[in-house]
Amino acid sequence: MIRTIPDAVLDPAGDTVFELRRYTLKPGRREVLVGLFDAEFIETQEAAGMSVIGQFRDPSQPQHFVWFRGFADHALRDAALQRFYGGPAWAEHGPAANATMIDSDDVLMLKPAGAEFAFAGLPARPGDVLAQAGSTILVATHHAAADIAEEGLRWAASDIAEAARAAGAVVLASLVSDHSPNGFPRLPVRTNANVVVTVVRPRAGEMQAISAALAEAGPDLGVRPPEIATLEPTARSRLR
Repeated sequence: MIRTIPDAVLDPAGDTVFELRRYTLKPGRREVLVGLFDAEFIETQEAAGMSVIGQFRDPSQPQHFVWFRGFADHALRDAALQRFYGGPAWAEHGPAANATMIDSDDVLMLKPAGAEFAFAGLPARPGDVLAQAGSTILVATHHAAADIAEEGLRWAASDIAEAARAAGAVVLASLVSDHSPNGFPRLPVRTNANVVVTVVRPRAGEMQAISAALAEAGPDLGVRPPEIATLEPTARSRLR
C-alpha cells in the first residue's frame, strides 16, 4: 500500500504558503521524473510536514513538469524543507531526480488571495501508480508590474476568479505573490515576480471559452499577456 498518511490529516485547505514549481527537463526524461515523484516523493514530503497538492504533465511542453505544494506557515515551511532535503528519501532518490532536470528554479511563492481557502475539498489521492488520469486543470498566471501592491493583486485575483466562474469553471485556488523572505535559500524562488495565479477545473466542453476568459481577465495588470497552462495530472496527483 503506497498511501500511508490519511488525506484528511494533510488537507491543504489549512495551508497559507504555496509553491508553484515548474521544471524544465532534459529531452525524453519527464516520465522518469513522474515515476520517481509518484512513487518516492509524495508520502516522504508529507511525512516531513508539507502538503503535496498536485503534479502534472504539460502536454504542450514535453520537457516541463509542474507541481504545487503547500505549508501551514513560513516557519513550518523552513523546518519541513530542512527535514525532507536533509532526509533519507532525498539522499536516496534526489540524484536520480536531479539528473532529469535542466532547470528547477522557476518557482513562485504564493499565498491565498482572499479569505477563501485554497485547494479546499480535494478528493483522496489515488494510491495506485497505475490509476487513471484525472480531469484537465488550467493554471493562469497573470503578471503584474512591480509597483502594484498586494491590495491591487487581490482585487485583480477576485476579478479573474469571477471571470472564470462566469465562463463555467470551478475555481480551485486564487493566489497572489508572497514576498516574504525565503527561509530555505537552498531552493530559490522568483523574488522579482508579482503575480496572480488562478487554478481552475473546466467543465467538459468549456475549455476554450474558459481559457479565453482567463486570458482576457486582469487587463489592468499590464506587464505581458497571461500564461494559461493546460495541465494533465499524473496518476497520483490529488489535484485533478
